[in-house]
Amino acid sequence: MKFMTPAAYAKLAGSSSYPDISGRVYFMREQSGTVVAAEVRNVTDEAGKPAQGFLGFHIHEGAVCAGNEQDPFADAGAHYSKAKVLHPDHAGDLPPLLFSDGFAWMQVYTGRFKPEEVIGKTVVLHGMPDDFHTQPSGDSGMKIACGEIVPWRP
Repeated sequence: MKFMTPAAYAKLAGSSSYPDISGRVYFMREQSGTVVAAEVRNVTDEAGKPAQGFLGFHIHEGAVCAGNEQDPFADAGAHYSKAKVLHPDHAGDLPPLLFSDGFAWMQVYTGRFKPEEVIGKTVVLHGMPDDFHTQPSGDSGMKIACGEIVPWRP
């Protein structure tokens, strides 16, 4: 497997309710799309135990990870969609992350966007798995971590 230099990345940080979450998401240009690689640590369940199972993971159209008391990442906006389509066909709809002992690592190819198209957007980890049909966002729960996608600077 060849090493791919990222074109963009995001540093994930948890909300005030999940302050220990950390991680990075890398976006690498490949063919006519993007390889997305994510590594996320220290995700806990509501009881404070290391998370197990799937959690929703999406690119959102907003540029900043800010919000309000009810939604700490409200400014991340809705799922990134280049065309007016329903969930799970948004360009920013990604496979859920599978957590074991609070850790997840994933790499996936998507032809739905190129890295340059998501710079200036956000990547969000949700508190529940995506059900792939509930509108508008798969009933994936509250946003528990967020990262702003910026150009890669080695």
